[in-house]
Amino acid sequence: MSPVPAPSSNPPSEEGRLAAGDGVQLAWVRWDPAGPARGTICLVHGHGEHTGRYHHVAAAFTAAGFVFLAFDQRGHGRSGGPRGHSPSYARALDDIGLLLRMAPARPSIAYGHSMGGQLVLSRVLTDPAGIDAVIATSPWLRLAFPAPAVKVLLGRTLYAVVPAKTLPTGIELAALSHDPAVVAAYAADPLVHDRISFRLGIDLLDGGNRALVQAGAFRLPVLLMHGSADRIIDPRATQLFFDRAGSDDKTVRIWPGLFHETHNEAEWKKVVAVSTGWARAHAGS
Repeated sequence: MSPVPAPSSNPPSEEGRLAAGDGVQLAWVRWDPAGPARGTICLVHGHGEHTGRYHHVAAAFTAAGFVFLAFDQRGHGRSGGPRGHSPSYARALDDIGLLLRMAPARPSIAYGHSMGGQLVLSRVLTDPAGIDAVIATSPWLRLAFPAPAVKVLLGRTLYAVVPAKTLPTGIELAALSHDPAVVAAYAADPLVHDRISFRLGIDLLDGGNRALVQAGAFRLPVLLMHGSADRIIDPRATQLFFDRAGSDDKTVRIWPGLFHETHNEAEWKKVVAVSTGWARAHAGS
């Protein structure tokens, strides 16, 4: 049996939909703590997945006294839009702004994983309004393997011609977690997809590089975590962002031997405990 509990173990307190600036409907969920909230965790998930895969992370944060607020990014999960596509990088960042404005309690801690980690870091670098601190796990700053040259060439050539045209990501599912049950559940999940558009793919490749270049302008408190054995996103880029970040309050934790989804490994309770402990310390309690 997988050490990661089933989604039914922690249903959300409330869920609904909100309209993005271009009318696309974004599905959101919220988990509430039993008592007064210490703050709000605003989750931005990774590429191809959805918020329903974070029920156990939400349970840990609500037990620590936080509201856990999340949304399915456009083109993902139960939200609208072509699968694996965003019309622009700016639009993806604007969508995060909508989530931040829903936070019912401060401090508001933006928590991004993988693609979501890159977007959260980029949101702070472009418009930090509504964000008091950041947790980024396995942030997509640089791929752990050379980007397929043919796909990159196609993407850059057709970026403005057929921006929403998608290709399969080719993600190595076994590299997500050492837990076979997590990998099997991911593969069988009808809300998971493996598509990425020319525009989003190029935007993310360029966005990760841009965040690394601009890291010195990052000033908010930040916790960065990554598995040292991640074969999808390069943990060395996370260390590099940490080294370059201009924040006086920054922490990095590279977990030996863990794969891409550190929160879905056998050690997930230890991993998430670091995040919840850091969040409590930055909520003043």
